[in-house]
Amino acid sequence: MLSEELQKEIYFPYSKVRDVQDNMISDVYNAIKTKKHLIMHAPTGIGKTIAVLAPALSIAVKNNLTIFYLTSRQTQHKIVVDTLKHIKQKFGINFECADIIGKKWMCLQDGVDAMPNSSFHEYCKSLRDENKCEFYSNTRKPNMQPTFEAKHAIEALELISPCHVNDFIEQGKASKTCPYEVAALVASKSKVIIVDYYYIFNPTIRDPFLFKIGKGLENIILVVDEAHNLPNRIRELLTHRTSSLIIENAKKEAKRYEYGETIGNLEIVENALFELGKSLANEGLSSERTLRKNELVDEISKSKGYSDIVAELLFIGEDIRDKQKKSFVLSVAKFLEAWHGSDIGFGRILSKSIDKKLKISLTYRCLDPSIAAKEVIDRSYATVLMSGTLTPTSMYKDILGFSQVIGKEYKSPFPKRNRLNLIIPKTTTKFVERSNRQFSEIARICSNISNMVDGNSAIFFPSYDLMLSVYEFFKGNCNKPIFAEKQAVTKHDKESMLKSFKSFKENGAVLMGISTGSFGEGIDMPGVLKAVIIVGLPLQKPDIEARLLIEYYDDKFGKGFEYGYIMPAITKCLQNAGRCIRSETDKGAMIFLDERYIAQGYYQCFPEDWDLEVSLNYECVLREFFDTKSA
Repeated sequence: MLSEELQKEIYFPYSKVRDVQDNMISDVYNAIKTKKHLIMHAPTGIGKTIAVLAPALSIAVKNNLTIFYLTSRQTQHKIVVDTLKHIKQKFGINFECADIIGKKWMCLQDGVDAMPNSSFHEYCKSLRDENKCEFYSNTRKPNMQPTFEAKHAIEALELISPCHVNDFIEQGKASKTCPYEVAALVASKSKVIIVDYYYIFNPTIRDPFLFKIGKGLENIILVVDEAHNLPNRIRELLTHRTSSLIIENAKKEAKRYEYGETIGNLEIVENALFELGKSLANEGLSSERTLRKNELVDEISKSKGYSDIVAELLFIGEDIRDKQKKSFVLSVAKFLEAWHGSDIGFGRILSKSIDKKLKISLTYRCLDPSIAAKEVIDRSYATVLMSGTLTPTSMYKDILGFSQVIGKEYKSPFPKRNRLNLIIPKTTTKFVERSNRQFSEIARICSNISNMVDGNSAIFFPSYDLMLSVYEFFKGNCNKPIFAEKQAVTKHDKESMLKSFKSFKENGAVLMGISTGSFGEGIDMPGVLKAVIIVGLPLQKPDIEARLLIEYYDDKFGKGFEYGYIMPAITKCLQNAGRCIRSETDKGAMIFLDERYIAQGYYQCFPEDWDLEVSLNYECVLREFFDTKSA
């Protein structure tokens, strides 16, 4: 129970504090108040959003701090805004909130949604510098102060504050102001700012953004939602890639604008790539190896100075981008610039693939997310990481570079008898054992379960190809409608498929998806799913990148296989399984189908309170579970 003193201190707008939620609120309050960092494994159903915002906002208001709520899902943006509306309504306190997504997605210029992010930011800057954007001109004066139109837009937004990002966009359309700049003006006086991870963890975006809104990390409370995604998001932010295909497109671009010298520079880079590619194996459709920094630099420098080529490509690339909004030349230049970066925490990979024609690729791959995370965490007032799959918290402490942190793992508030966690050690998706016999057996077990479950089921696979292989056997045995995830699904198609799938709630249907795909994480279907089957293990392909990550974490922590290979796969499995039980009234079975799950290295990675059951006699176990009344 919350102490009476703490209940008076925090902004909790609801009549009842849920079980476990009270502990979470106390932990968050005590950590932030004492300027400590907190990593929380908090399963679905606790009410994490308000459990963090209620104490954090109280401290922020009293100490002139700002909360940055970081999340990659726009649905979560709305939940945060709605929660803040409840707080404002209940307590009558006046505070501003800014909900901001990527600048490109808030821009009102025609055609920018098709531009690469890097090109957009350069394009936006050139429009501003040349005074060619009416939306920006209507928002900021030359001295950066807000215009009359901007002040009017802010006043209109304050009437309905806290505002969702769509409110900023609609107001921008109505007043012909820049939604992003208006949101930034609101952010400068906001107590809560809702943004994507990269606003804080990408230094090239963070530093100018914080300067623009007049905030410093030392006065910011960071709340990172779905924080199990943070390590990979940071790795991707700091990773750079190019290929012979991109260089080929850059040459066509330079030819179109008659930049002869640029074509020559690109040919030097292209020739260097193909020369390095000769060291790759000729047999097979693909091969790869690690590369040293100087191998590329020296190969290019045989024809012309490396730094001269980079400078010239940057100059021409920016000119082309200004003419057509994006530039392959600029992309090549940015890669070459990044390639000169540090070797510590990075890997360099040269790879070859053949799809109609030969393609040579170069990757400057970030292995260590703490390169960006540690500085942010150390400088912030306090950082709170939360997710339903942040276990073990000690691993996230290590890989994100926390110096001092409190780790908390909360138990699910849902009745245990409402959920079955079952391992069926019968089949495997291990690559060397894949065969039609395995696919047929996987399909048989999945169809047996789907047919006997009174309602909807979801089945998740490690890869799209594996799903299709099993589907060929599954479709003839399943008695229910089947919805299979397609590759490169659009947001509209995804929502349409989910709506149709949910409509079969009473009679039952089956959703087949990919562990790392559109349906494996981030969708809420309370009361819709009765069973989730995770087929196999979504382990990373055992390529050079995986090897480099394992070696790096072996050197740094002595836990390379665990941190670099096993735990990322188990986290995906737990996310998939979490689609099943979304409310305290849900009852469902989470089934893990692969013999490897009972191996100690994998079994020990599951949360301690899951009470895993292992059985080959799965039909009897499931029948007994579903025949038992819910709590």
